[in-house]
Amino acid sequence: MKDHDVGFLELVQKSLESVPEYDVHQVKNKLDNSEEFYLIDVREDNEWIAGNIPNSIHIGKGVIERDIANLIPNKDAEIVLYCQGGFRSALAGESIQKMGYKNVFSMSGGYSDWINNN
Repeated sequence: MKDHDVGFLELVQKSLESVPEYDVHQVKNKLDNSEEFYLIDVREDNEWIAGNIPNSIHIGKGVIERDIANLIPNKDAEIVLYCQGGFRSALAGESIQKMGYKNVFSMSGGYSDWINNN
């Protein structure tokens, strides 16, 4: 795994104080049980193209604040965000919480954990 800057990790940790996490098993269980929620991939376009979780929707972290309201106007909807390792999704989660979304989660371990466990 790539080493991350301490400042970046501190930002992520701060985000996780307000953004709860689901692990990959919880997300898979929600999908398997056809629970109603939005699964959003916040990775870059090239990461999405290389592989993604079935039934997920791609909105890159760089445009999520601009585009989320058009896709999910209901600010009470359950939203689960994921990235490659669970860091960018936590940051994106905090950002959309500030926009008024109330039911936001980050998938810990991200797509890497998904691949390793499915």
